[in-house]
Amino acid sequence: MIISEIQELLDKYTTWLRDNTTLREVEDWVEITTPYLDRNNDSIQIYAKRDNGGYVLTDDAYTIEDLRISGCNIETPKRKELLKLTLNGFGVMLNKDALEVHTSKERFALQKHNLLQAILAVNDLFYLAEPIVKSLFLEDVTSWLDLSEVRYTSKVKFTGKTGYDHCFDFVIPKSKKQPERILQTINHPSRETAQAIAFSWIDTRDVRPPESRAYAFLNDSDKEITENVVDALKSYEVHPILWSKRDNIKEELAA
Repeated sequence: MIISEIQELLDKYTTWLRDNTTLREVEDWVEITTPYLDRNNDSIQIYAKRDNGGYVLTDDAYTIEDLRISGCNIETPKRKELLKLTLNGFGVMLNKDALEVHTSKERFALQKHNLLQAILAVNDLFYLAEPIVKSLFLEDVTSWLDLSEVRYTSKVKFTGKTGYDHCFDFVIPKSKKQPERILQTINHPSRETAQAIAFSWIDTRDVRPPESRAYAFLNDSDKEITENVVDALKSYEVHPILWSKRDNIKEELAA
């Protein structure tokens, strides 16, 4: 793709985000309703207010509480560590059960972006309740990469062209046979998660080596992946990998 095409894609994304975001005053807070959907297909809402010369942004504990109510156990040591790693990747703190960031006026847009990406990541990480699955999809992908002898670095953050930070689950370094490969897992593939990853990649690709590739592991263990999710990823040059067909890509990732 040429630069003008990438710029057009970025412009379309930011226009969509701006036009589909609404604000409402709630006592001392401003409620920000975004076009991103959570696992219940409800618009993700965050809250902002002034704080010590800057601003605090929070999800008001909705993300963690909703997962807990659904029966998802996030209290095990391993899952607590995964939650911590995920939030750290976006610079988001856990205040009791609330996902929270503090920011200056100048960094407000960046920190809002980081909080939303963290909410989407936590939603996807712990999407299915414990009675339904025994392990997390991210754990499954990690184990498969290890068994397949794929060399990788986990939880890597890159700053994109727009200045936004993007956290990816795995980066496989360049080898003699293959370029750098960036991998992201999607436990619950949807238009929103595909669009978020696509934006992360098109914003990041200009600051990575030109031959770098992006891949998305799609969990199709319990449901069929719709074509619009696959097509959305492909249109932004993110290679979709169905979990059921993961062995087809093993040699390419291990090389």
